[in-house]
Amino acid sequence: MLQERLSLSERRACRIAGQHRSTQRHEPEPAPEDQALRERLRELSRERPRWGYRRAHASLRTEGWSLNRKRVQRLWREEGLRVPTRRRKRRRLGESTVPADRLRAERPDQVWALDFQFDQTADGRILKLLHVVDEHTREALAIRCERRIDSDATVAVLEGLLASRGGAPQHIRCDNGPELTANALRDWCRFSGAGAAYIEPGSPWQNPYVESFGSRVREELLSQELFATLTEAQVLVEDWRADYNERRPHSALGMMAPARFAASWRRSDRQIKRLSLEVDR
Repeated sequence: MLQERLSLSERRACRIAGQHRSTQRHEPEPAPEDQALRERLRELSRERPRWGYRRAHASLRTEGWSLNRKRVQRLWREEGLRVPTRRRKRRRLGESTVPADRLRAERPDQVWALDFQFDQTADGRILKLLHVVDEHTREALAIRCERRIDSDATVAVLEGLLASRGGAPQHIRCDNGPELTANALRDWCRFSGAGAAYIEPGSPWQNPYVESFGSRVREELLSQELFATLTEAQVLVEDWRADYNERRPHSALGMMAPARFAASWRRSDRQIKRLSLEVDR
């Protein structure tokens, strides 16, 4: 009130506000005939927390109440009823061992990037693809194509790569999807010695290499081929991956194919190590 906020006397506050002093002594009393209606509105608010006064009015009319919408609106507000603010569900986020936005691969098998992509077969059933890309060489290490890929299937793909590559990567970069934040993948990272670099939710630009790879898969394969069955999709996807690694020129690698670039890098690395040993002797 003006009187309390400005520390004025009641007489002066009423003179400034232009109202009679008797108005400050009158306590409003709810109309007796509204009491039952108020109670029913409170019940509706508890039963239907996502309803507003418009739906409450329609429900009351159905129940046999004779009243207009404005009356329901007034009582709804006087009772302090409102639709609660919709809250976003909390997502489970992965715990990173290194900031994803500042991690940069400087050698092969240092950072593997993971991402999922979706398509469908001719009968409308879902296809789910798991991409694993080496960020330094741009090699497509794996493209797993199945109807469903959960965290256990993701770990199985990584286990196969660990055996074929001779070791785990230093870091894995991925988003906060449920397959990638599950305990199965966390345990695999801990036991294999690989660090985790989770990107921030809604920030695909922090995982640019596998996102770019996914756009190539979409443009050059998924948008061109109509898969009749899962088996056909798996065969064509693997053929495309081999062609991508062995024959497709990559602009970021000086127009070299990823596999050729990786082989060249390893030859140079061996020569540097051999020269270093000779110098040390």
